[in-house]
Amino acid sequence: MSHFAKIDGNNVVTEVIASEKDFINSGLVGDEFLWVQTSYNGNFRGRFAGVGYAWDKTKEVFIAPKPYPSWVLDADNEWQAPSAEPEFLEGNRPMIWDEDTTAWIETT
Repeated sequence: MSHFAKIDGNNVVTEVIASEKDFINSGLVGDEFLWVQTSYNGNFRGRFAGVGYAWDKTKEVFIAPKPYPSWVLDADNEWQAPSAEPEFLEGNRPMIWDEDTTAWIETT
């Protein structure tokens, strides 16, 4: 059994199902060209697709939704904050991204 992601006209994943390729090819779930195989353990196409992920046909990878407007996509197709997350030090609270200040802040 494989997993397939259905891609809409904007190259966004709208559905992910477990299926045999023959079922996808049957047309029972729409045009087969709308379905792209995804790897549950991330062995190919970057990562396992999820609803809302983008399909980059040129790179042949699924890209997670952009978490914040200020973040940028790196060469590994991972979203990166404008500044690196501070290291977690013992006794300190975890840090979260604050888009309003475009900075990492300590959780309360």
